[in-house]
Amino acid sequence: MHDAHHTLASQISLPDEAATLSFGARFANTQCLAPGLVIWLHGDLGAGKTTFVRGLLRALGETGPVKSPTYTLLEVHAVSGLNLYHFDFYRLNQPEEYLDAGLDDYFSGTGVCLVEWPDQAAPYLPPADIHIELRVVTTPGAATESPTASHATLPIAHREVFCRATSARGHLCLATCLGSRNAPSAPDVATSSNLPPPA
Repeated sequence: MHDAHHTLASQISLPDEAATLSFGARFANTQCLAPGLVIWLHGDLGAGKTTFVRGLLRALGETGPVKSPTYTLLEVHAVSGLNLYHFDFYRLNQPEEYLDAGLDDYFSGTGVCLVEWPDQAAPYLPPADIHIELRVVTTPGAATESPTASHATLPIAHREVFCRATSARGHLCLATCLGSRNAPSAPDVATSSNLPPPA
């Protein structure tokens, strides 16, 4: 069931790639990753969608390569007794190409579906249990000495991730993996040093 009654949202700051990997690892929880779960991954190129997936799969025990299936559309990972289907629909020119490729069969409930660029396959894609949006945010840095300017500043980039559950299953998953049944009152900060190990 997908409705506003089950909406749960959370915002987390990820200062570096290691933190993005660690954030993905938080979802490596078999109480969360049940067959049939659908996670949509939103964000521009380079925002960290594949890094999130890599962190999740590594925490589950995947030792092989974890790459974005930009050209193949799908990478299948069988790990920890689960089938994880990693999709990337960036190169779809028409949503109907999703149906022509027969990819809808993978959403039959036999595995966990992680979908990059889901909008490219709309309106045929099944609804998500969880939306994860990653953004690269640039903020002004501290003043530094520069040979050409006495008060030059260097921008500092980090990622912000916004998670939103839109089903009872997604709500339970976020509550389990993020450690709270309610949206936090202030943004959490995830770093590679202060994240709990995956359950």
